[in-house]
Amino acid sequence: MLTARDVQELLHVDRSTVYRMADAGRLPAIKVGKQWRFPAEQFHQWFQAQVRQTAVSAKRIPAHNLAAPPRELDELLSWEWLRIIQTAFADLLGVMIVVTDIQGRPINQATNPCGLFTAVSQQPGAMSKFVQSWSGLATAVNLTPAFRVSHLGLLCARSMIAVGTELKGMVIAGCVAPDDWPPSPDKINAIAGEFDVSPDLIRQHVRQAYTLDNAQKSQVLATLPQIATLIAHIVDERKQLIDRLEAIAGLTQLPSL
Repeated sequence: MLTARDVQELLHVDRSTVYRMADAGRLPAIKVGKQWRFPAEQFHQWFQAQVRQTAVSAKRIPAHNLAAPPRELDELLSWEWLRIIQTAFADLLGVMIVVTDIQGRPINQATNPCGLFTAVSQQPGAMSKFVQSWSGLATAVNLTPAFRVSHLGLLCARSMIAVGTELKGMVIAGCVAPDDWPPSPDKINAIAGEFDVSPDLIRQHVRQAYTLDNAQKSQVLATLPQIATLIAHIVDERKQLIDRLEAIAGLTQLPSL
């Protein structure tokens, strides 16, 4: 049996969200006295189903729709508040922060991008490559944030945004230089080929990435779930408000008796 704390750490949501999901029957759970317990095998089956659903969804994105704004989080998040959250944490951690839907498509512009990302992202077709990198983060089975090498050669990490029982988006930290940065001439040519840009463009901006020591990297990985939980809480509260308003609107449209 898993405890509520175990589930909280696995899903990176707050304890109240775990309890609400259990009460609503959204998680495989049983109540022992006043405590919720979660059958480990059933929970992991449920979680694997969520991961498979995420992977299938990511593979079904038409290439011409990569720039289309994601509907679900887009409808539930205030862009102004999201920008404030991104800016605050990007400045605190010294990295780029971007929030995407579960397919890796950005909900709004990345905050605090490094010079290399900015230069390359302005090139035709570059954003689709970034979306491919970010969508790959969504399909990783391990929910614990960890740095991975992106198409640009820089490190990025993510934490999932869970709305109810569904994984709806990601908070991504990026533009972090790996230990062997700057890359070799051959690697620079490979990155340039990946984005179909001139190697001179990469060389010109290659040192404009964020260098973090191990302690700073650990802080980024520890903070990402907190950002995701904050956004998930805002989304959950806003969703409940919208549902109540729609219910009220429905009542006002009932025919008079």
